[in-house]
Amino acid sequence: MTEDAPRPASTFVRRNERLDQLLSDPQLAADVAEAHAAAEEMDRVYAMNLAMIRKAAQMTQTEVAKKLGVGQAAVSRLESREDMLLSTLYDYLTATGADAASIVVTVHGRRIELDLASIRAPHAASPARHSVDLVGVVIGDPGGVGAKKVGPGRCAAT
Repeated sequence: MTEDAPRPASTFVRRNERLDQLLSDPQLAADVAEAHAAAEEMDRVYAMNLAMIRKAAQMTQTEVAKKLGVGQAAVSRLESREDMLLSTLYDYLTATGADAASIVVTVHGRRIELDLASIRAPHAASPARHSVDLVGVVIGDPGGVGAKKVGPGRCAAT
């Protein structure tokens, strides 16, 4: 090319702008959201018991026991329990390396997430009632597609 020749018009489009263009198509945006939700579901690990959580963390009962300040036999008993306090569950989960421990339930089609860390936080509640923080109420279908998270709230539990 010579210096006198005109340059062709650039067809370069920034990636973010191109993504915005593509996602402006409602059908394509819905397909992407569905694929994202399916990928998240495939990444989810379902644990049938506490031992599966410990094994997923690649830890032994002895290692968890050391973090909890108890003996290995206590962890073995804990993993075979059918019932326990939420604070005990939280301690076990954090000992296995859980970054965030919560319980998610669906009530009348609404997903509600209970932050277990709030159980360990000191509250100025009366001894008969314990105040529990909710991470947020997720409104939408139980599968989570199209769900909307509503800000943190407070719930009294007896």
